[in-house]
Amino acid sequence: MRSKIVAGNWKMNKNMEETEALLTTLAAKLPDTDAEVMVAPTYVSLANAVRVLQSSTIQVIAQNMHFAETGAYTGEVSADMLLNIDVDTVIIGHSERRAYFGETDEILAKKVTTALEKNMRVMFCFGEELEDRKSGNHFTVVENQLKNALFDVDASKWKNIILAYEPVWAIGTGETASPEQAQEMHAFIRKTITEAYDVAIANNVSILYGGSVKPGNAKEIFSKPDVDGGLIGGASLVADDFTAIIKAI
Repeated sequence: MRSKIVAGNWKMNKNMEETEALLTTLAAKLPDTDAEVMVAPTYVSLANAVRVLQSSTIQVIAQNMHFAETGAYTGEVSADMLLNIDVDTVIIGHSERRAYFGETDEILAKKVTTALEKNMRVMFCFGEELEDRKSGNHFTVVENQLKNALFDVDASKWKNIILAYEPVWAIGTGETASPEQAQEMHAFIRKTITEAYDVAIANNVSILYGGSVKPGNAKEIFSKPDVDGGLIGGASLVADDFTAIIKAI
């Protein structure tokens, strides 16, 4: 059975003290749940976050990593560096990395390969822009993003892949895909994986929805059969909001 997952992507928010305070509150308020709960603080707080949460079931994950093991890549962080501080899950392909930092499908494929070779879990993000949705091209865009970055991965590695569908037009805009739109795309994603691999892999991979999930809409979104949780942005920075979303799953 595939995992239910609620992950908080903190992006470039919270200093060390603020991070520790929020994590301490989240650990104390964590609802009783079978879902995996994850948080992705900034790089400078990762090691301390692991320490703060050592007695909690909340997992600390990274927002990004480089595909190279070492080298002259100023400002970058490698898989081994993350593993060295007990961070073994990484977000790859977030829409902001694609849009603001020019990360292409080719670059993302290299990152995925490196992470999986290091036995890390990959939370792979993908999704269409507003113009793709308006033109009716959204299914093609999503299929190509999956194909270009993931479909050369050996079937045995898919146990370490989590998918996060991000309708880019619904991130940080206050807009949200309807639960029906989310379900439609998640079902299409499973169909696409079935065609590329098999139905077992498609049915076992967790697919998260990542587009302005809030306490008020989480329960309805999570109720859809192919939605296995959420990748949460702004709401994950507020302890009561994030715990309410966890309760919703």
